Amino acid sequence: MFQGVKRSIPLDRRRLRAFQTRLTEEVASGRPFTVLVANDGELQRLNREFLEHDYPTDVLSFPGEVELGEMAISADRAFEQAAEYGHDVSTEIEILMLHGLLHLLGHDHETDRGKMRRLETKWRQTLGLPAGLIERTKK
Repeated sequence: MFQGVKRSIPLDRRRLRAFQTRLTEEVASGRPFTVLVANDGELQRLNREFLEHDYPTDVLSFPGEVELGEMAISADRAFEQAAEYGHDVSTEIEILMLHGLLHLLGHDHETDRGKMRRLETKWRQTLGLPAGLIERTKK
């Protein structure tokens, strides 16, 4: 976790590890998943290599076979989005982790007629997080 972050972005690593543990236990029913927090360049490389989209993005999810899967989060995007929405970068990474985990669990907000949106809202409220990604884009 937290690899490839080049600029000084204030991440509360202990808090984020604890949040990942909580997500594993409460949302993923104990199924482990991996989180990589990297920079925009690495997210763009992964997005290009695996999804054929040549631009950076905030979170990518890759379902796994042994564990639930892996996600990659851009610290650069998280930093900018946190500033835009008025909270700290660790809170934004928590929002991105929840969103990425719901994708790892098989949800797809573009095709599921609102199911992932409802789940994200439920878990966001349970976990004490501000508005999630789907809510922010569906205004």
